Amino acid sequence: MAGEPQADCLFCKIVEGKIPATVVRETETTIAFRDINPQAPTHVLVIPKVHYPDAASLAAAEPAVIADILREAGEIAAEEKIADHGYRVVFNTGAGAGQTVFHAHLHVLGGRGLQWPPG
Repeated sequence: MAGEPQADCLFCKIVEGKIPATVVRETETTIAFRDINPQAPTHVLVIPKVHYPDAASLAAAEPAVIADILREAGEIAAEEKIADHGYRVVFNTGAGAGQTVFHAHLHVLGGRGLQWPPG
């Protein structure tokens, strides 16, 4: 059921403390941690504590949580000292876009030049 923890979800297990992660920030609604396969010097994932498979389903059900995630991205960029140089925020939605964990999450990337178009 959407919004409820999923037993087979890696990110739900991180939220529950069953799997360790290098947490950089945590709020009532979000948790942010370093990506285990970083694609930039700063690569942090910001996830909602509630389970939705992607950003669109999360936004439809709980738009305030999407706002929390984006606000946290800005806080992380400031703390990581990448805000002044530019950073990227990315929601991958679906396997064809590179989503591998089907729990909504935002990538915060920075610390090097980021080319456009991505991919």
